[in-house]
Amino acid sequence: MIHSLFLINYAGDIFLEKHWKSVISRSVCDYFFEAQEKAGEPDNVPPVIRTPHHYLINIFREKIFFVSVIQTEVPPLFVIEFLHRVAEMFQDYFGECSEAAIKDNVVIVYELLEEMLDNGFPLATESNILKELIKPPTILRSMVNTITGRGSSNLGETLPTGQLSSVPWRRVGVKYTNNEAYFDVVEEIDAILDKSGTTVFAEIQGVVDACVKLTGMPDLTLSFMNPRLLDDVSFHPCVRFKRWESEKVLSFIPPDGNFRLMSYHVNAQNLVAIPVYVKQNINFFDSGSSGRLDITVGPKQTMGKTVENVIVTIHMPKVVLSANLTATQGTYTYDPVTKILVWDIGKLTQQKLPNLKGSLSLQSGAPKPEENPSLNIDLKIQQLAISGLKVNRLDMYGEKYKPFKGVKYVTKAGKFQVRT
Repeated sequence: MIHSLFLINYAGDIFLEKHWKSVISRSVCDYFFEAQEKAGEPDNVPPVIRTPHHYLINIFREKIFFVSVIQTEVPPLFVIEFLHRVAEMFQDYFGECSEAAIKDNVVIVYELLEEMLDNGFPLATESNILKELIKPPTILRSMVNTITGRGSSNLGETLPTGQLSSVPWRRVGVKYTNNEAYFDVVEEIDAILDKSGTTVFAEIQGVVDACVKLTGMPDLTLSFMNPRLLDDVSFHPCVRFKRWESEKVLSFIPPDGNFRLMSYHVNAQNLVAIPVYVKQNINFFDSGSSGRLDITVGPKQTMGKTVENVIVTIHMPKVVLSANLTATQGTYTYDPVTKILVWDIGKLTQQKLPNLKGSLSLQSGAPKPEENPSLNIDLKIQQLAISGLKVNRLDMYGEKYKPFKGVKYVTKAGKFQVRT
């Protein structure tokens, strides 16, 4: 299974390594650095890189590359899922999955990796079980570890109660004074629009994240108004799949605390509402070293909700030296080194549409750019799932008390591109 794991920061430094079998030299990462250089952007690095003697399977999370070394044929998605689980565990334990947090808690990081993989095979990957085995860091525990030079105070006294039960994701004897269950439906739109505003490609990737703090062993049932919208659904192990197949209802005994209940796609083009429209005109003139830019952004198909945090990013051609623009709303910045123009608009209103226009100065004597740059849009809409997905009801069985329940919807832009 997994032989070794290297954590590499954005600058290309290996700041942590863990080997489960024999030690593999750091030089194996040179193949990864080569692929990273070719890719340019971190998101474009191939997830599976083949080398003469190994496979390197990697993910990029929170400005960190998690690079695993495999020596035999393994289903790549199995390894990718495990690496995401490791990143989520760091987030859960330290509040953030960053290089600084990992370096500050290096003893706990090694203890977690030792428990999560046994001789290279996944063992304990549930947060509840791990927290009983290895206590999350506190200021007092960190001081004891620093003074004694050991991490023994992190380890639990007893074996986790959930490890051997039929519900390994939930510990026994959970008690809360306030019983509450919150669900966040978060959707990201990936879309490509052509120059005329026609949708070339559109899909929605959604997740339902839960924060459940309930006493005892509750059995929950969550139903949607329109579950047939969802394609390609993947669930947390707690969900009873047979019930979903027959009734399209989520029935589960929840883990204690935060967890991802399900993730899904909506692929049908006609079901994907595009929440903004963009009118743009970018011209580079043959005569003289100049160009013109004119962009207007407006809301569309937002079901009466406000589009917020709108940011337009344009990767300009190398010959563009500077931009002299006027924004009717928000602010813009142009970095002459990276050639990136960022227009931070903020909220969109129907009454006054934000516009950015002005002139671009090009390098004199340089040929006119062959193609116009594309626009990347970032946005957020609160209290709306753009697919139209709605939670119908949440019922609880097996416990007598009445919990407090809440659902929140958020729509964001994923890879949202407008071609010019």
